[in-house]
Amino acid sequence: MVVLNKIYTKTGDDGTTALGTGERRPKSDLRIETYGTVDETNSVVGLVRLHTSKIAPEVDAVLGRIQNDLFDLGADLATPESDQDLGYEPLRITPAQVTAIEEAIDQFNAELSPLRSFVLPGGSEASAYLHLARTVSRRCERLLVKLQSVEKINASAVLYMNRLSDFFFVASRFLNAKGEADVLWVPGKNR
Repeated sequence: MVVLNKIYTKTGDDGTTALGTGERRPKSDLRIETYGTVDETNSVVGLVRLHTSKIAPEVDAVLGRIQNDLFDLGADLATPESDQDLGYEPLRITPAQVTAIEEAIDQFNAELSPLRSFVLPGGSEASAYLHLARTVSRRCERLLVKLQSVEKINASAVLYMNRLSDFFFVASRFLNAKGEADVLWVPGKNR
């Protein structure tokens, strides 16, 4: 159980923060930026859930699971992979969590008609927020790939973020009257 008695510690006043290993890194470090973007994604999911809790409990249940997974992902990234004995088993994103997202995508996508054009962000409020979650999670995925090029990270973390943005896209269509209220891109419309 996590216990937070004191919110400010002043240990980051020098522009550094601690990883799960105890190592301190600059707050501008790529790893810190990456798990900060995981947190940002989670915050956007919180905004989505203000809407889905009332209109789509089946989507909201998946989003609740995703929020927990995103904390797992943050913990995964906060503890770099190494051969060092930490005295505990670090929390890592698992292939089962990736599979759960894939199953949710398949579940909701089965009720959508095939796309004939790209979808513009919008439609319902919940869908618009899901598109925001999608774009933030895509940025996070790009950061994960960049981090992976310079440090060892859990491969399932990258897969999870890739599937997550796909889930947000499918869920946004599902909440737009199962795609009927999607706002479609019309190429060259305003020329």
